[in-house]
Amino acid sequence: SGHEGTAVNRDNFGIDLACLHGPLAARLAAAESAGFAQVMLWARDLTDHPQGYQAAVDLVRASKLQVSGLQLIRNYEGLSGPAHDYKLEVVKAMLDICADIYAPRLVVSASSSVPHRREPGSVDADLRKLANLAVPMGVRIGFKADPLGHAVPDVQKAWDLVCRVDHANLGLVLDSYHFIADGLPLEVLNDISPEKISLIQLADFSAPIMQGSGRARADHTRVFPGEGVMHEQLAAFVRHADWLGYNGAYSFLVFNDDYRDLPAHVVAPRAARAMAWVNNQALRRRLPLNRLRRA
Repeated sequence: SGHEGTAVNRDNFGIDLACLHGPLAARLAAAESAGFAQVMLWARDLTDHPQGYQAAVDLVRASKLQVSGLQLIRNYEGLSGPAHDYKLEVVKAMLDICADIYAPRLVVSASSSVPHRREPGSVDADLRKLANLAVPMGVRIGFKADPLGHAVPDVQKAWDLVCRVDHANLGLVLDSYHFIADGLPLEVLNDISPEKISLIQLADFSAPIMQGSGRARADHTRVFPGEGVMHEQLAAFVRHADWLGYNGAYSFLVFNDDYRDLPAHVVAPRAARAMAWVNNQALRRRLPLNRLRRA
């Protein structure tokens, strides 16, 4: 066809349903007609469905879309006593939801409320327990830094924790938006085994990066890749992940207050253009010999 160099590998791209607004059926239809192969769901997409949870599960199963995974477990690790038991029940229920919608991964965000006087090693033990619980369900755990938390605020700390836990069913979720906002050099990624990266979430910036207290608010100024002011840094990030040998899924994660006011069928084509942009800018597959040689 003569377009091999820029063919979008659509199978690897998903859109997070947080990017789209309106009824679940409309969002699924918009993602599918825009050419996405995968969607990332949130538990509330199912539990808030007006016709009930089972109807939502049926909608997801009936669509041609694959489910990339389920968002999001927060503030899980490092608790003790009744608080820990409570959170474990929530986790088990989330794993059941994963099973219902055939979600291959559950995203876990690093705790932002870990008590200072926690037992040493309790965080590692908690993540190990979670990874074990997910094995019989056929679900992989993807662990993600939380820039607003103290315990694991960035990719380096998250990777250290994943390495310490050292469980085949636990991987790392990379969020390009957080990575670029943290100002980390791309070389930081060189220490991460590409096969331990569970998922890469992509977003661009509608405005220059705010540091400090502006960060929480800034999360809602995400735009699709290529639409923003940090598109060169984003392209470099994706190229670097590709060079490392990452072959897994990409998911667009765009919280945007402007898009909240627009119907899903208007926003989804923008995401489709972003998918083509990522591919053309960043994922032109080079010859294998350009890939990083791992000792």
